[in-house]
Amino acid sequence: MDDRVTVSFPNMGLDFDISREAFKVFGISIYWYGIIIALAFFICVLWAMRDSRKFDLVPETIIDLMLFAAPIAIICARLYFVIFSWDNYKYDLKQIFNTRNGGLAILGGIIGAVITAYFVARYKKIPTFKLFDFAIPYVALGQAIGRWGNFFNQEAFGTNTNLPWGMTSPTVRAYLQNLQNGGMNINPDLPVHPTFLYESLWDIAVFIFLLQMRKKKKFNGEIFCLYFITYGIGRAVIEGLRTDSLMLGSLRVSQLLSIIFVIVFSIIVIYKRIKIKNSFDDVEIGQSGYASILKIMDEEETAQGTENNGQNAEAGSGVSGDDVQSSEDEVHEKEDSTQKARDDVGGADGSSQETQEDRADTEDKEETKESKETEDTEDK
Repeated sequence: MDDRVTVSFPNMGLDFDISREAFKVFGISIYWYGIIIALAFFICVLWAMRDSRKFDLVPETIIDLMLFAAPIAIICARLYFVIFSWDNYKYDLKQIFNTRNGGLAILGGIIGAVITAYFVARYKKIPTFKLFDFAIPYVALGQAIGRWGNFFNQEAFGTNTNLPWGMTSPTVRAYLQNLQNGGMNINPDLPVHPTFLYESLWDIAVFIFLLQMRKKKKFNGEIFCLYFITYGIGRAVIEGLRTDSLMLGSLRVSQLLSIIFVIVFSIIVIYKRIKIKNSFDDVEIGQSGYASILKIMDEEETAQGTENNGQNAEAGSGVSGDDVQSSEDEVHEKEDSTQKARDDVGGADGSSQETQEDRADTEDKEETKESKETEDTEDK
């Protein structure tokens, strides 16, 4: 059956003739939706394998992770979708297993993938958040690619818009007509927001951002948290434009979860950053050369004041030159001590920087040690 439709961007003068079906194999239809999802997994695995050794991981770990995470993520994505659109399946349960028409909720897939990654990390005796921080950017990349499956399925679009990139198609118009018949204030004849495109572009930006931050992270788990913050912000905004949101009563489920993610993980990042900063300040000021130099500078100011008073006293009351010379010698000694302390601080700065850069590595080693001790205890 030919399901070819024309997707138009009327304000840009663009038309695309597309079909959900890519080709047939022994009479079985292969859909673009499935091809694009598979392509997203494939690209992410290859990219992650290429980068793995830079983060003290081996490519085999990435393969093992994807072998387990991919099917579980798809199952969880489907379950999430079915649960929040149960009315569409309760009278025809076999449709639950039919994903050829779409129906995968990305947030459900992410939850499934995170749970799987946790157990893989435990089994491989890898610090959990080290693996999370490494893998989570590729989740954003996979989402960016996978959203184009929505384009071929003609789903995940938004409300009416007059923006130049507004889109329309026979499938979109039919869907909007049903919404209008149900009482929604929407015009089937006007273009709509291509929200699948918005999220794809946003996910690419998140992916690039996380790759950059992965080199600068302050603690294990920070990149994992930043993913949920950045993705959550974009998803919360974009979800508000959609006309096909999964609902829980009057609430958009994905929008609500995204807002919760942003709040919770922002609190975690802020708390951890403040804790690290306070700890670093204590080391830098309380135990390094900075404490010494501050003390010497205070003494230097006191000595300078003494010298000035001595000069005034000498001029006014005839104090001996030997006494004045003694005060000057003390000042010079203080200056020499100050310079020495400053030199010491230079070394302390280098040590402080090395401490900050090695913090994550130290956490990795501690987590690995704890993991091994836990495994030994469990074996006993």
